[in-house]
Amino acid sequence: MREAFVPAVFGPPSTLAAVIFCAVFAASTLSPAGLQTNSANVTSYQIDLDAAKRWMDTKIDLRAGEKLRLTATGTITYPSNKKHPDGRSFGPDGLARGFGDLIHEYAVSDAGHGSLVGRLGDDNVAQPFAVGARSDYEAPVAGRLFLGINQSLRDAESAKGNFQVKIEVLNPGLSTVAAMAIGGPPETSVPSVTAALLRKIPRRVSDPQGKPGDMVNILLVGTQEQAVQVFSSAGWVRVDRSVQDAVVNAVIDSLEKKDYLTMPMSTLYLFDRPQDYGFAHAEPVRVAMSRNHLRLWKSPYMVDGRPFWCVAATHDIGFERDQRNNKVTHKIDPAIDGEREYVNDTLSRTGLVVQRTHVTPANPLTEASTATGGSFHSDGRILVLVLKDTNNSGKSD
Repeated sequence: MREAFVPAVFGPPSTLAAVIFCAVFAASTLSPAGLQTNSANVTSYQIDLDAAKRWMDTKIDLRAGEKLRLTATGTITYPSNKKHPDGRSFGPDGLARGFGDLIHEYAVSDAGHGSLVGRLGDDNVAQPFAVGARSDYEAPVAGRLFLGINQSLRDAESAKGNFQVKIEVLNPGLSTVAAMAIGGPPETSVPSVTAALLRKIPRRVSDPQGKPGDMVNILLVGTQEQAVQVFSSAGWVRVDRSVQDAVVNAVIDSLEKKDYLTMPMSTLYLFDRPQDYGFAHAEPVRVAMSRNHLRLWKSPYMVDGRPFWCVAATHDIGFERDQRNNKVTHKIDPAIDGEREYVNDTLSRTGLVVQRTHVTPANPLTEASTATGGSFHSDGRILVLVLKDTNNSGKSD
């Protein structure tokens, strides 16, 4: 239904020219019967979403900056049960959340049960968003639009009905190569992150007793506000700083019928101080044992007039024995480069990352153990992300 994107290609000029020629030729030979149309000429689409679907490929490829208005009608019905002998019928805004919903995994934790939702991309890093009966949406980066229903697999097996969704194109976005680069900006060097600067950054963080632990595997350039914004936009949540905070927030979230995702993490140290922030990306039911999480420290250094942040990111996958005290602790995925790239993908898709690259320091860390004794391995590279300067002022914190 949409013009196919041409992926960013970097190579000899002749190669790039050939790719552009092929793309232009292909676009010029498509006919209306082929159901692929230049996006500038498409003003709206009509999608029927069956109740049995959790996600549906709309076949609509969006450019970065493309603006849509989604309007939905229709009714879906869940069958009768002991609590609801007459069944439950609802529209695109879904059902009000109840306490029972806290033990289910829904795509959008703060949207109605059974409501219309969307996402940009078809993989585990795509960030779902609420749609409901009416919503405007702007694509932060290029990608394929999917629509879904905020329900569990069990719901989908017995649900009946459908939603009819009208998608109007308010602004087709830009036609530049950058606007059509799927998943965020292509990799380019960041000259201001020099080898000399990398030598000043510790390779590992430590526990309160000074024992070396997790690897510093990501570096960010941006103000404090920009750093918090990019994680929030990517669906990461700030974790509680203490057990007391956790208890209070868990009770509040339960009373408000929200998923509790902000379980605290242990304190680690870099530059002789604890982390400035902790962020997590987790499924609500599995947050106790499995979550993507990271710690963030503001370094003493500046890059292009903005703060330089250090990140240690790992993926909890279960529990193991803490070799320091024989207590139970989280076990991380030993292949920690996977978590580095998970952060790369989730943050880059927000449209708030303007440059990204991987660098290898002079003394790369390839094998080590956490402070609790669990082993991990890496290719030694560190991800560098330069955040969008939303104020365009160069001011720093």
